[in-house]
Amino acid sequence: MTLNDRLNTVRGAQQAATPPQEPAAARTVEPTMLDSPSLPVLQREPEAPIFQPPAALRINAAPAVDPLATVKEKAAQELFVRIGSRLNDSALTEEQLHQLARAELADIVAGEQLALSTTERNRLIDDIGADVLGYGPLEPLLEDPSVSEIMVNRYDQLYVERNGRLVETSHRFTGEPQLRRVIERIVSRVGRRIDESSPLVDARLEDGSRVNAIIPPLAVNGSSLTIRKFAGTPYTSEDLVNFGTLTREAATVLDAAVRAKMNILVSGGTGTGKTTLLNVLSAFIPSDERIITIEDAVELQLQQQHVVRLESRPSNIEGRGEITIRDLVRNSLRMRPDRIVVGEVRGAESLDMLQAMNTGHEGSISTLHANSPRDAISRMETLVLMAGMDLPLRAIREQIASAIDIIVQISRQKDGVRRVTHITEVHGMEGEIITIQDAFAFDYSAGYDVDGRILGRLEPTGVRPRFAERIADLGILLPASLFQPDRRSLLGEIR
Repeated sequence: MTLNDRLNTVRGAQQAATPPQEPAAARTVEPTMLDSPSLPVLQREPEAPIFQPPAALRINAAPAVDPLATVKEKAAQELFVRIGSRLNDSALTEEQLHQLARAELADIVAGEQLALSTTERNRLIDDIGADVLGYGPLEPLLEDPSVSEIMVNRYDQLYVERNGRLVETSHRFTGEPQLRRVIERIVSRVGRRIDESSPLVDARLEDGSRVNAIIPPLAVNGSSLTIRKFAGTPYTSEDLVNFGTLTREAATVLDAAVRAKMNILVSGGTGTGKTTLLNVLSAFIPSDERIITIEDAVELQLQQQHVVRLESRPSNIEGRGEITIRDLVRNSLRMRPDRIVVGEVRGAESLDMLQAMNTGHEGSISTLHANSPRDAISRMETLVLMAGMDLPLRAIREQIASAIDIIVQISRQKDGVRRVTHITEVHGMEGEIITIQDAFAFDYSAGYDVDGRILGRLEPTGVRPRFAERIADLGILLPASLFQPDRRSLLGEIR
């Protein structure tokens, strides 16, 4: 019997075999039959046929699919057709918008004539409403208190930060259109826009969480979204002490420095907790003072009553109407401020900020991107030069040395914990150099524990800073032993 005769005999036996739901014996298939969905796929090598698992088995091994996914997508599209123009209507409150959407969704779902119980029908309406009116797959991540940052690289790739570590999640958007809808919903609620002519934007959520979005053509692989969450209840200095960010001694010194109207610069890298620390320092400001806050996107959560919050504005579609941080700093000087709190200086506004600090507006606080206190001084010089004023470098350094009293350096360390590593006093000028002196510095000599956590702490250097005398002149008493090394006892309230 020839090889072809034997193959024909095998095919005849297979056609008379058991039903297809039971795994059949290995068999060959003619190349012209490979597109047939009812037959298993075969890749044949000469003299040695090799078979892939039957199609039915491969389907059973795939992840489960939501049986109502098609209905949800269809209902969402229908809802957009009915009320799409009103989704971003600023005249509607969130409650009114949800009521309108639920009424329309109930009508849409009823028209599908699905065999669902009342509970299942209401749950379906809630799910669709979350996708259309909420933030879709971001909802559970926003509600998870262990998540501090959400990073959407593209619609099917989401990462979060937990305990200082980045991990990928199983949450996904259904596609690029859903991700774009979520981005547009976020930015439209704060009066911003995002489109091809303005493909990147900074915005915020209702709870103050910071949002950055960027879309094609700038984002090559699809729209990207980054959300830095803020705690619903602002952190206090006690919280930072418990987290290991600060020691109680350092918190006591910073409390006294803020009340004594020292000009403080919080320095650190991206994601190190500068804004959180700025919030904590701002909480030390007495409640009877007038505070002006200036930010790109409102993030600060000051608890005092007498606060005026200013936010910069990008240009409109015609390229007009831009209001910069520098414009707001200049304007704030005419608003009779006791304190000026700038969320971050990153450009020419640094010159106006220094001038404000040097012209009677003491007690101002701001943040700056830098990796050390000395780097913070150098970066401030560079930012002042960006103002376009033809000033000699010595004059700029004199302005900085006269304006800044304290630099607080914060870092996110290898174990994922954000810690203050330096509290540094700016002394003044010696020749052409700005002199600085650490009052507190982080001691790394203790090494690591078995879990890789750093065992060191922020220690006083033993040098009593000059600002301690200024604090004492205002009647705020700080024990001299506070600045001595190896002091471990807890402190009471400042008198």
